[in-house]
Amino acid sequence: MGIKILGIDIGSTQICAVMVEHDPRSNNSVKVIGMGTIKSQGLKKGSITNIELASNSIKSVVSDVVRVAGTKFDKVIVSISGKDAKNIDCKDVINIPEKEVTIKQIERAISSAEYKVKVPHDYEILHTLPYNFKVDEQDNIEDPLGMNGTRLEVQAHIIAVQKSAIMNLRKAIEKAGLKADNIVLSGYASAISTLNEDEKSLGTVLIDLGGSSCNMVIHSGNSIRYNDFLSVGSLNITTDISTVLHTPPAVAEEIKIKYGTLKAKNNELIVLPDLGDENSSHEVDINVIINVIYMRVEEALMILAKMLSESGYKEYASAGIVLTGGMAKLEGLKELATAIFDNMPVRIARPREFESSIDVFKDPSNSCAIGLCLYGAGYFTPYEIDSERKLRYKDEIMLKPNPFVSIKELDDNASKPVSSSNFSIYDEPVAKSESKPKVELDLKIDDNSDKSNLKSNMNLDKVNSVSKIVNYLKNLF
Repeated sequence: MGIKILGIDIGSTQICAVMVEHDPRSNNSVKVIGMGTIKSQGLKKGSITNIELASNSIKSVVSDVVRVAGTKFDKVIVSISGKDAKNIDCKDVINIPEKEVTIKQIERAISSAEYKVKVPHDYEILHTLPYNFKVDEQDNIEDPLGMNGTRLEVQAHIIAVQKSAIMNLRKAIEKAGLKADNIVLSGYASAISTLNEDEKSLGTVLIDLGGSSCNMVIHSGNSIRYNDFLSVGSLNITTDISTVLHTPPAVAEEIKIKYGTLKAKNNELIVLPDLGDENSSHEVDINVIINVIYMRVEEALMILAKMLSESGYKEYASAGIVLTGGMAKLEGLKELATAIFDNMPVRIARPREFESSIDVFKDPSNSCAIGLCLYGAGYFTPYEIDSERKLRYKDEIMLKPNPFVSIKELDDNASKPVSSSNFSIYDEPVAKSESKPKVELDLKIDDNSDKSNLKSNMNLDKVNSVSKIVNYLKNLF
């Protein structure tokens, strides 16, 4: 049995949750076993505006996923938008007394680089992503682990997010009865699930076109080099259609989905109900609807192109532009984006495919949720310090949590509220009359080798006692 990982993409228009089973012992395999989506409540433009409503939405979609998967989960990875994120670059150099680079030395170098930069007091570091290492005078090292040298230099990209945004997200998750093992930038998660190795190596701009926002990240080499946010999405198209055509928003959303294209069509009239008076209606040419959609998408892409030019990282995107997210399903988007982004190569991306019992890979709007699951399974940059301030690296051993815990840990957990567990509200109820197993101290001994070691230690104590008596008698006589 593998580790069950739950990825929750908390978007402004919908919350998407995906559960996968990750087995590191079986060729690091990943399999999708559950999925659910629900309309978001308590969120707007990438921010939580009502913790109670947001937590209810999260709780509802997670319950659906657990029911579909038929199993509990071990880890929870949650997304956060780039709305309140900042870009900070850092670097530092440390000495290597042992003359060989180890994991501890790499962690010390990254932490030292973090310490050298000034992060605003109301911001918290979410990711620290090294993009270049240097050992002595040798530069552009992909992986310094095991290399010999006396000095290790690191250059890293820091993604910092407002503390209030992270705290509100954690509160909403906890009120839903969950505990987030990691919080991941949504654009970073989408990059994990959509970009191939060539695109990462050459440098690519990934743009996740969501319901009410667009998250842009520039990935070059081993890491993200830049991230940005635009508070425009497909929901704005719905609002434009409703306003221009004077029809209810619900009808405008249906029209957008049915006639979601940027290419002109033959003249065709459709009947729309009037806003505020469902008994009356009017006729509209389908090309008028297409023009409304085209104008909004063109404006959004032009703003994103300007953001890319002003970022100073456009030259790092040799592989071009990759578009994903719900709005990427619009017909004709690739051609329009190619023209706006100065004829750079453009690709419409769906999440990478792997084993699944559910069809989730055809929809670009699932990219972030699947990327979160892959992040939990170890598909991140070669090295990084995550949201929990722990070093993650590509070859770390992914094992299931140890079921044996100390008496102190049990006492500490017993004093905590039940909602702190990832499984609490999703487990089957246990009858009160059911007796709980007693905790034995020998739980720490989990194999025969440990027991044999314990016996040998006991025998050694006996031998030591006899030796003491013999030595005493020798000294006496």
